[in-house]
Amino acid sequence: MKSTKIIFWITTIIIFLFEGVMPALTSQTELAKEGIRHLGYPEYFGNALVVFKILGVLVLVIPSIPNRVKEWAYAGFAFDFIFASISHFAVDGAGFQAIFPLIFLVILIISYINYHKLLSYKSL
Repeated sequence: MKSTKIIFWITTIIIFLFEGVMPALTSQTELAKEGIRHLGYPEYFGNALVVFKILGVLVLVIPSIPNRVKEWAYAGFAFDFIFASISHFAVDGAGFQAIFPLIFLVILIISYINYHKLLSYKSL
């Protein structure tokens, strides 16, 4: 159980930093705005995405949030990573930019699996 907790928290904190802290601190930079424009999305889409990312990571790291809400947060991040990969592939081709979100999808999946393992330990 201890290793499951460690793996869960390491992967969840990586998601927290990448999807919550980093967008909160950099979303209004010109580089971030250009990234959204480069993919063909309007600027307001980037702003909405940051708000939902911050809310999503808070849901993942706050233990008292109901399980059903956490499931939706995991699903939202999975969609985010998949569609980010598709967007980069469509605009930039099959390069690192298209693969990078999928790396974080794997990290998210590891967090999700260990989250459910922790839930099963609690139910014993």
